[in-house]
Amino acid sequence: MLDMVSEPIDEHFTRTVQALPPGRGGGSRELPFLDLFDSQLGSRHVDLIARELGGQGRGFYSIGSSGHEGNAAVAAALRPSDPALLHYRSGAFYIERARQVTGINPLLDMVLGIVAAADEPISGGRHKVFGNAALSIIPLTSTIASHLPRAVGLALGMRRAAKLGLPSPWPQDAIVVCGFGDASANHSTALGALNAARHCAFQRLPLPVLFVCEDNGIGISVRTPPGWIAEAHSAAGLRYFTADATDLTSVVPVAAEAAKWVRTNRAPAFLHLRTVRLMGHAGSDVESAYRTPAEITADYSLDPLVRTASLLVSHGVLTPAEVLDRYEAKRAEVRAVAEQAVARPKLASAGRIMAPLATAPVDAPFVPVSGTLAQGINQALIGILSSDPGALVFGEDVARKGGVYGVTRGLHKKFGPARVFDTVLDEQSILGTALGTSLVGFLPIPEIQYLAYVHNALDQIRGEASTMRFFSNDQYRNPMIVRIAGLSYQKGFGGHFHNDNSVAALRDIPGVVIAAPARADDAAAMLYTCAAAARKNGQVCVFLEPIALYHTRDLHEPGDNGWLASSSQPESAPLGRARLYGSGTDLTIVSFANGVPMSLRVARRLSAQGIEARVLDLRWLAPLPVKDLIAHANETGRVLVADETRRTGGISEAVFTALLDGGYRGALRRVTSEDCFIPLGPAANHVLLSEDAIEKAALDLTVS
Repeated sequence: MLDMVSEPIDEHFTRTVQALPPGRGGGSRELPFLDLFDSQLGSRHVDLIARELGGQGRGFYSIGSSGHEGNAAVAAALRPSDPALLHYRSGAFYIERARQVTGINPLLDMVLGIVAAADEPISGGRHKVFGNAALSIIPLTSTIASHLPRAVGLALGMRRAAKLGLPSPWPQDAIVVCGFGDASANHSTALGALNAARHCAFQRLPLPVLFVCEDNGIGISVRTPPGWIAEAHSAAGLRYFTADATDLTSVVPVAAEAAKWVRTNRAPAFLHLRTVRLMGHAGSDVESAYRTPAEITADYSLDPLVRTASLLVSHGVLTPAEVLDRYEAKRAEVRAVAEQAVARPKLASAGRIMAPLATAPVDAPFVPVSGTLAQGINQALIGILSSDPGALVFGEDVARKGGVYGVTRGLHKKFGPARVFDTVLDEQSILGTALGTSLVGFLPIPEIQYLAYVHNALDQIRGEASTMRFFSNDQYRNPMIVRIAGLSYQKGFGGHFHNDNSVAALRDIPGVVIAAPARADDAAAMLYTCAAAARKNGQVCVFLEPIALYHTRDLHEPGDNGWLASSSQPESAPLGRARLYGSGTDLTIVSFANGVPMSLRVARRLSAQGIEARVLDLRWLAPLPVKDLIAHANETGRVLVADETRRTGGISEAVFTALLDGGYRGALRRVTSEDCFIPLGPAANHVLLSEDAIEKAALDLTVS
C-alpha cells in the first residue's frame, strides 16, 4: 500500500474550502465548470501521488502541473481531432481532452508514465511524456521550446495536404495547439518558430496554429520580468489573446474565442495565460533555495483549484462539504490507479527498449542516372517527386534558383511551388517544417545549405526527429531526408563555414541514417534507399553531399570522364552496405565521399609499384557496413582508413572500433584530417587529408 504524504498545498486547499461561506444558492449543477473542476482535481492528485511515489523510489522524475490546471479550459475549447503538442505542465489539459474520447483512463495513463511501466500508452515506459495517438496528442521531449518549429510545420502541412488533395490524419478544419512556458518563450527556437509563423501570416499563407504560453513568472529559479511576455508578443504580428488561467471565468471564454479565431481565419494566434507554479519546478526542486516562504505561500491564494472551488460554492453549485467530498474521492481514485500502476511490468531488456529504433531492410526502386554527382542527385529527386506525391523539397534557395550549386535546378518549375519551395533563412524552421509535415504524411526532403549550418539547429534532429519513434513507441514517426551540402576540398570558396568536415555531432544519434555518397550512381541509389527507409521505417535520414564532388567529371586525368555515372550501369545501395572497387589482395583502403576518388588514384599509383589494393567505399556512415568492412579487412590482412574528417571524433574511430570488435587482428592504420577548422585558400591543404598522406601510409603498411 502507498503511504500518504502531506503537502502544504494539499492542506491549504482543505482549510480554505472548509472556511468558505455558503453560496447564495440557485446554481446549476450542469454548469460546465464542474467537468473542468474534475479535470483539475485529477491533475492535482496525480501531482501529489507523483511526489509520494518519487519519495518511495517507485516513481521517477516528473514535472508537476500544479498551478497550471486552468489549461483544462484550452482543451475544452478544442476538439480531440486538433493535434496538440503540450507543455509539460499539461495534466489538466490531458484529462479534459480524454473526457471527450471514450475508452481512455487519463489518470492511469499519467501514473503509468510516472512509474515507467512498459504498458504506458505512448512511450511504453521509456520516458514520462504527455502523448496519446487516440487523443491527437503528439509526444515531445523536455528540450526547451524544441517543439514549436514542429507545430508550425504541422500547421503548414495540414493546409498543404488539403491543397494537394492528399489524405491527412486530421480534418481539414483542424488547428494545431502548442503549449510552452514563459521561460521557454525566450529561447531562440521559440522565437524562430514564432517568427516563421508571423512570416506566413504576413504573406496570408494559411497557418492554423494556436501558441499557448503558460506564464507562471519563473523558469526553474529565474524570474520572468512582470509584463515581459505581453510586451514581447502582443504586438508581434500574431493575434494576441490573454486570460487569467487561475480563474475559469476568465480563461474559458478567452480560450474559446482564441480557438474559434484560429479555426475561422486559418491564421496563427498567441494565447497568453497567466498561471502560478505550485510545489516548485519539479519533484527534486528545492524551491526554498531561491524563493522566500512568504513568496511561496503568497501564490496559494492563486491556486486554480481553490479559485474554482470558491466559484462553485459562491454560485451555489456545490457546498464546501461537497467540494471536499469530490476532492477526497478523486484522491482515492488516483491512489487506486497508482496501486495498479506500480505493479505493472517495466521494460526489462535492451532489445525491447530499442525496438522502436530498428532499421528494417528496404527494397528501393532505382532509375538509372547519368552525369555528375549533382546531376545524379537531381535526377533522383525528380524520380522521388514523380513517384511519391507526398514528397516535398524545400530550404533556402532551392526553388527558383535551384540551389547554390544547381542541385535542385528545374524542380520548382516541374513540380510547382506547393511541393518545391523556398523557406525563411532559419535552419530550425526548415527542420521544423520537415518535422511537422512528416506527421501529416508527407516525405519532406529539406536542404541545409552547408554542414556548418546544421549545428545551429541540431536539436531539431537530435532532440525532436530522432526521438519521436522512441518516445511514442513507434506510434508517431517523422520520416525525412535531410540533405546537407558539406565536407571539404571546395576550392576558391568559403573556409570553415563552407568547408566543414565535422560529423561527430550527427554520428552518435540513435536511429539516424547517415549517407555519404561519392559518385552520381551511388548518390541516386542511396537517395532512393533513404526514401524507402523513410516511408517504410519512419527513418530520419541525413544525406551528406560532398560539395567538391558535385560537378567532378574526371578521375585520373583531365577529360577521362572517369567519375561520371553511366545510365546503362544502375547500382543498388542497400542500407549499411559498402561498395567495392578492385580486388587487390595486398591492402584494403577504407574511405568515403571525397576520400574515394583520392584513394582510387593512390591505388593506381600503388599498382605501378607492385602493390595491389582494393578500395572500399563505406557509403553509409550510419549504420556502418560492418559486415563488408570485416570481410574485406580479413581478405587482405592490411587495412588503411583514409578519413577526410577530423582525427578526433571522425569516422576512422568508428571504423577501428568496428574492426576490433569484429575480431580483426591484422595490420591497421589511419590517415585523417587534422583536428582543426578549415582555413581559407591554399592553407586548407595543410590540415586536410591528402593523397600524398594516403600513399605514404599505404607504403609504410605494405612494405614494412
